[in-house]
Amino acid sequence: MVSYAGHVEPVFKALADPTRRELLDELFRHDGQTLGALAARFAMTRVAVAKHLRLLEDAGLVVSRRRGREKLHYLNPVPIRLVHDRWVSKYTEAWAAGLADLKRDLEASMEKVFEIYIRTTPERLWQAITDPGLRARYQFGARIESDWAAGSSYRVGHPAAPGPLIEGENLEIDPPRRLVQSFRAVWDDSVAAEGTSRVTWDIEPFGDSCRLTVTHDQLRQGADEHLYGGWPMILSGLKTWLETGEELTTPGSLMYGGPQ
Repeated sequence: MVSYAGHVEPVFKALADPTRRELLDELFRHDGQTLGALAARFAMTRVAVAKHLRLLEDAGLVVSRRRGREKLHYLNPVPIRLVHDRWVSKYTEAWAAGLADLKRDLEASMEKVFEIYIRTTPERLWQAITDPGLRARYQFGARIESDWAAGSSYRVGHPAAPGPLIEGENLEIDPPRRLVQSFRAVWDDSVAAEGTSRVTWDIEPFGDSCRLTVTHDQLRQGADEHLYGGWPMILSGLKTWLETGEELTTPGSLMYGGPQ
């Protein structure tokens, strides 16, 4: 059974407060803001805003990253996606997928950060990221191929596609802790025109679980949302596969899933 209980209650608690919902709205409009920038938009002290941000971070709805002397805060939609997958997707998948597309249409940023906790070992998680057959289980049937040497190339393809979907280089490989890859989407001309960005997978063990953080950065301002919009579905599928051995039904799997 997927371990929802430990994560769902903090999410609902965090979303119950209107100030915290407004903070998420601010990060939705402009991701990667400092505490000072966020506090300037509210009629309360920096300390009060910091407490709200801490609750959002504890719920996994906000992820913070240091950039030099600044601490930047990013919206993390993965916990909300997990709530959707548990209670909504069975009944209103097409409707919810349309709203997700609308969200991506309204959002643009140079960097996207996604975080999820998975009950597994670092070694199993690393294998699921790098093994072609396992990757296909949660990435809509797409397989990744590489010899996994630093500086080597990789390709992501699908049996139904005439050519590769994604190409890139393995910039840094440190199993089972960290994988940094260049990322060039080539499934159609519009995304190919976006050029090359970067994806970093960071794995940190926590007891019987791992925290997986996926950072997709070096995106141009206003980049095509299809470059990064699928990450919440991919990571939700990864969590479900590792914790239950079952494949998760998502808009992506319904649209692109098939023979592997």
